Amino acid sequence: MRDEKKIALGARLKGCKNVMTLGVKPDFSDYSPQEALLIKKAEKIYYPTSFYADLFDAAGKKTFPSYHTCKCAQDKIRQTALFHLSDIPHPRTKIFYGTRRRFISDHFSFPFVAKIPRGSAMGRGVFLIRNFSELSAYCSLTRTAYIQEYLHISSDIRIVVIGSKAVLAYRRIAKPGEFRTNVAAGARICFDSVPQPAVDLAILTAHKCGWDDAGIDICEYDGRFYVLEANMKYGREGFRKAGIDYIRLMETMIENREI
Repeated sequence: MRDEKKIALGARLKGCKNVMTLGVKPDFSDYSPQEALLIKKAEKIYYPTSFYADLFDAAGKKTFPSYHTCKCAQDKIRQTALFHLSDIPHPRTKIFYGTRRRFISDHFSFPFVAKIPRGSAMGRGVFLIRNFSELSAYCSLTRTAYIQEYLHISSDIRIVVIGSKAVLAYRRIAKPGEFRTNVAAGARICFDSVPQPAVDLAILTAHKCGWDDAGIDICEYDGRFYVLEANMKYGREGFRKAGIDYIRLMETMIENREI
């Protein structure tokens, strides 16, 4: 029934009046019989986490975010491969595995950007590499090197796509002396002059990649827009700054069957 509470596992929707959050228990037998029945009977499971997204997909159960969204969370390698497959404009990027890291300087000139390819967020694990010493220090952190051309920008655009629409868009302006535009790294949020082509590109990217809950980061460089990456665990500071109550927004979108 429409007024029944939806079932969520992850904590993202705690506080939503129309959602019952059960928590994430990797051992399914740890759910009580009543909880297990709720999960099995639910038409859709909200925030299943990457652990249960696979299992629910195999069982034919719908989730929000989608299976594809969960699989690409905090995985820059998967995202980049998907951008290539979907012809989404993306800065020149190459992945070097193991001993092949010694060929990085054959493909990229200093400076370039190096990232920890999996599990990093909020600007952590992102480095501007200006010389061989910094490259060596980065390679000591990971056996899989994710290398990207450095675009000389001082801001980018975060566009949050939920369901099939952009619900929030703002510029992130890096603080002086900082190349990263993450709010956690001191960037300033600005709501002025977000170009419509960037919003359109974010929606197109989400559609092509099968993502229905993502903060998509886009930059404008030399007259073109590029998708940098998607953050499926985006923060809520932009919503607060915009005066949007995130929990009420999600309640409404669930009630309207938009997600």
